[in-house]
Amino acid sequence: MSGILHIAGLGPGDDALVTPEVTEALAQATDVIGYIPYVARVAPRDGLTLHPSDNRVELDRATHALQLAQAGARVVVVSSGDPGVFAMASAVFEAVERDPAFESVDIRVLPGITAMLAAAARLGAPLGHDFCAINLSDNLKPWTMVEHRLRMAARADFAMAFYNPRSKSRPHQFAEALEILRAECGPDRLITFARAVTTPEEAFNTVTLGEATPEMADMRTVVIVGNSATRRVGRYVYTPRSAV
Repeated sequence: MSGILHIAGLGPGDDALVTPEVTEALAQATDVIGYIPYVARVAPRDGLTLHPSDNRVELDRATHALQLAQAGARVVVVSSGDPGVFAMASAVFEAVERDPAFESVDIRVLPGITAMLAAAARLGAPLGHDFCAINLSDNLKPWTMVEHRLRMAARADFAMAFYNPRSKSRPHQFAEALEILRAECGPDRLITFARAVTTPEEAFNTVTLGEATPEMADMRTVVIVGNSATRRVGRYVYTPRSAV
């Protein structure tokens, strides 16, 4: 008899932002599967087996989870933030699509608070009007597609949130992204670098695009760029609800 496979979001870092239904799923789990630092956030206990794995093995991880659930285990696949935002929910369904034998598994996606939304809440309301989220990593798509989406989002005057802006293996690409944004939005557009949101290392830096440098971001940073109406109100940043 098949078990249950929960795909859960652990939020951006602070345990207070883990939802009650995710906490309940973890309390009932026999197996927790995920990327090493995310599994490390789950406390060991009797009756629970932790299955940490390295980055870039998402499909293997998803297949393992489905196999365990199919055999009757109560499995939780963990992601940071929300599992449907650049995370493991898509990988699990991709594994199901590849092997229809997994279609019998009871899969339940449990939403979480993303770093993007946690950062926006700390700032005020920079995503208060239409916005988009773009993953700047080119691991799963070509950089030319990233460039195109950046230009189109900027021209449409969306507020924008960027995940995975700058890694050690591709430090030059975020510099290119900033040049695209300056060309499309001008130098006065507000940009915020939100690092390690809701953790003890949390730090925020709001500047203009003209002042922004690539070194302000790393892989623990979510970057939020306002639209043409985004502005400061005291120590807060907000985007009006009405189009201007």
